[in-house]
Parts: sequence; structure tokens; C-alpha cells
Amino acid sequence: MTTRVEEKAMTTFSGVVLVAALVAAGLIAGLFYAYACSVMPGLAGGDDKTFVEAMRGINVAIINPVFMVTFLGAPLLAGVAVFLNLGSRSLPWVIAGFVFLVAMLVITGALNIPLNNALESGGDDYAAVRARFETAWVRWNVLRALVSTAGFGCLVAAVLTRR
Repeated sequence: MTTRVEEKAMTTFSGVVLVAALVAAGLIAGLFYAYACSVMPGLAGGDDKTFVEAMRGINVAIINPVFMVTFLGAPLLAGVAVFLNLGSRSLPWVIAGFVFLVAMLVITGALNIPLNNALESGGDDYAAVRARFETAWVRWNVLRALVSTAGFGCLVAAVLTRR
């Protein structure tokens, strides 16, 4: 049997986890949004070598602890929040947010990362490398921006529903 203090502590903990998932989801959605509306359009105006070399550099630089905590943390925290919010009014929103964030991981792993790897190993025919990469990568990035934003929105609704 749980005491009132234990129930309050669990409610507080589940709220903290949910807000952490929300913040991480917002950061990752913002990153993909920034690529969609500024980074890729900015690079699109450059020559083939500049485009390929810039994306190669970005692909190396982005694999860092801050990015990885956010990128993997958003769906992980949302998944934990699902279990911590079982039986709550916010559960459907938490589940939806989790599903969208997992979809973001799947899109990235199945589509964007293989394109990044092909870009890296594509050699020095910059026009050909870019032609195989740019349109497809931009398309999948826009999709993951939309999906991660939907996940963020669902987690916002979950937080608001908890009130």
C-alpha cells in the first residue's frame, strides 16, 4: 500500500520525466526544422564540392554527446513516461508522442544515415555524389522534422492534460 507522500513523489517524478522528454523532443524537432528551412537551402546555393564537403563535415560533427543525448533521449524518455503515466488522462498523448519519436529514429536510421554513409564513401565526383544525396536526404529530413514535431506536440498535449 502506498502512502500519500509516495504517490506525490511518483506523480512528481513522472512529470519530470515527461517534461524532460518534451524538452528533448523540442530540441530535436528544432534541429531538423533548422536543417529544413535554413541549412539545406543555404547549402543548395553552393557548388557541388562545397555542398558535399560541408555535409561530410556536419555528419562528423553532429555525432557528439549533446546531440546523442537529445536524439536518443527524446524517444527513450517518452517511452519511460508511457510506463510512468499508465492510467493517467495524459497516457494517449504520451503514447502518441513516443510513437512519433520512434518513427523519427526509424526514418533517420533507415533513410538519412545510409545516405550520409553513401555521401562519405562516394568519392570525389562531387556532382554525382551530390545528385545521389541531396534530394532524397532533404525529403527524408523534412519528414523526420514533421514527425518529431508531431511527437513534440503530443508531449505538449500530455503535459497540459496532466494539469
